[in-house]
Amino acid sequence: MLLPILGLIIGCLAAYFLPWNVNPAYSVYVAIAILAALDSVLGGISAIVNKKFSMEIFLSGFFGNALLAAFIIFLGEKLGLDLYIAVVVVFGTRLFQNFAVIRRTYIVQRNKKHEAKSEN
Repeated sequence: MLLPILGLIIGCLAAYFLPWNVNPAYSVYVAIAILAALDSVLGGISAIVNKKFSMEIFLSGFFGNALLAAFIIFLGEKLGLDLYIAVVVVFGTRLFQNFAVIRRTYIVQRNKKHEAKSEN
């Protein structure tokens, strides 16, 4: 459980402190890649919390989602459509859903511990 969170913190710190610029032509791709990565990390944490984590599923989702999102954005650019908005909505929704699952699971676990302590 700690490893994904540690990786997320290290990645955020590296992105903040390392000097680099993104070519504006690729900024949408980078933003979607960040959303895809956050979605995968939160999905992985959610799976760990629910004791259903599989590294194979995590990695296939991480790379599969990123590639599919990049393809949809590329296709949208070729067609002259803003298809990246659909990708942002999907990943944004999934981020909030995964966060809600993690939050609810921890609250239920905490309440069970408090109930067990109060019964003793």
